[in-house]
Amino acid sequence: MAISLTESAAVRVRSYLESRGSGVGLRVGIKKTGCSGFAYVVNYADTIGHDDVVFEDRGVKVVVDAESLPLIDGTVVDFVKQGLNEAFRFSNPN
Repeated sequence: MAISLTESAAVRVRSYLESRGSGVGLRVGIKKTGCSGFAYVVNYADTIGHDDVVFEDRGVKVVVDAESLPLIDGTVVDFVKQGLNEAFRFSNPN
């Protein structure tokens, strides 16, 4: 099981954590939306809980809660900029 980052995503997370001055990595998970869907939840992790799974890729810790992991296992997180817009994007084989 693993969640991985592109170089672009890793650079973004490292630079944000550096400028923020705190945090241990990137937290990725899912939440139920509507009747039959899911949405990604992305935030910067300040702590690692006892039920979290931690991966490290390109020098960045990726923190995932154990409940979300089966649905996002194998996901690659990218960070893209298009004009004035910038966002994390996900490539999920599931």
